[in-house]
Amino acid sequence: MNKVELLAPAKNLKAIKAASKYADSVYFGIKKFNMRMRSVNIALENLNKTVNFCHKNDLKAYLTTNILVYDNELNLMRKIIEESKNSGIDGVIVHDLAAIETAKEFNIPFHISTQCNVSNSLSARFYEKLGAERIILARELSLEKIKEIKRNLTKTEIETFIHGAMCTSVSGRCYFSQDICGTEEKSANRGNCEQPCRRRWWVKEESGTEYIYDGVRFMNSRDLCTIASIPEFINAKIDAFKIEGRMRHPHYVEIVTKTYREAIEAYYEGTFTKKRAGRWVSELKKVYNRGFTPGFYFKRVTEEDHQHKSPTNLSHYRYISLGDILEYDSKEKTAKIVLTNGYLMEGDDIIIMGKKTDTYIHEKAKNIRYKGKLVNKSPRGTKEKKILIDLEIKNIPIGNGVDKIYVFTDKTYAKKKYSL
Repeated sequence: MNKVELLAPAKNLKAIKAASKYADSVYFGIKKFNMRMRSVNIALENLNKTVNFCHKNDLKAYLTTNILVYDNELNLMRKIIEESKNSGIDGVIVHDLAAIETAKEFNIPFHISTQCNVSNSLSARFYEKLGAERIILARELSLEKIKEIKRNLTKTEIETFIHGAMCTSVSGRCYFSQDICGTEEKSANRGNCEQPCRRRWWVKEESGTEYIYDGVRFMNSRDLCTIASIPEFINAKIDAFKIEGRMRHPHYVEIVTKTYREAIEAYYEGTFTKKRAGRWVSELKKVYNRGFTPGFYFKRVTEEDHQHKSPTNLSHYRYISLGDILEYDSKEKTAKIVLTNGYLMEGDDIIIMGKKTDTYIHEKAKNIRYKGKLVNKSPRGTKEKKILIDLEIKNIPIGNGVDKIYVFTDKTYAKKKYSL
């Protein structure tokens, strides 16, 4: 049986590492021509390194080149697609017909971006005839419409989004940002949306009467979450499930990808249940979310699918910086850590990363030593009174304060005495 492909987002190599144990493929952009220009993205000179890492970890790598392209940018776009060919990229995600033509010229598999808003079988067959390996369907389609499009294709695969941020307008094609900013450089179609739909808005008539949308975020869509419907999506013969999130924290990418991987495997193993789906939703609520909606898949979207009060994160969990990695003993698999902002407890959910490194380590705190003795909880460190501890770490961090240690916790909310 061919299993559905699980496709994870990545803003950098750290996020790719975070997804690598659970995803089948990853998609990312470089610093030009992608729909997440405000993200970190991969430097063109690091493309070979990134693709090599993916292939060594049995991941397919897809490069996003899916914005509108102007004449003065054609040479650079061509160079980027040529470089991606040389790197061994598994496919490019494209929107502009110029990008499609260039991908065909270099004989690179290409996927039609959701930016093309493919919403019917005739459009889908048009791109199939062009040679598209895959079509990422419009996000405003119902599951029934998706089934119909799939039935009318002969060889081209289909891909749909299963989790992540939603546009309140037609996905990625809205001109709201460009209009209020007064420049095409802030266009959603150029990957640089300022997200004005997330803000508070008032509606008034000439006389000054204020209407129902008086300062609530009536355009602020909740995040897509379909984990409870994974069996229906697999039965619809969708070829690839896509997670949105190329601006998200690597830990977010890991948790969402891991959770959907569990749900997908549970379906194939015959162990998928509503009870388990409920637990998966609870897990997904721990990381960044604006509240959840099933999107357009099963019903018409209404005001219930919008988050009126908060534009950002509803999770009570936070990443709190505890201190720095001083050195690592690879023989003993132990890191020497200086705590400057709180304490560490056995079993804490820790993440080790560096701002200028590719390090991504996610483990449970284990074997904490303070002054040579095993402790269940370290003393509290501050900038004025630093605490040195040793901690067992399976993977290798970078010392000299380059990599930092964080704890992912909600204890600052549940227990006010937990001082970090």
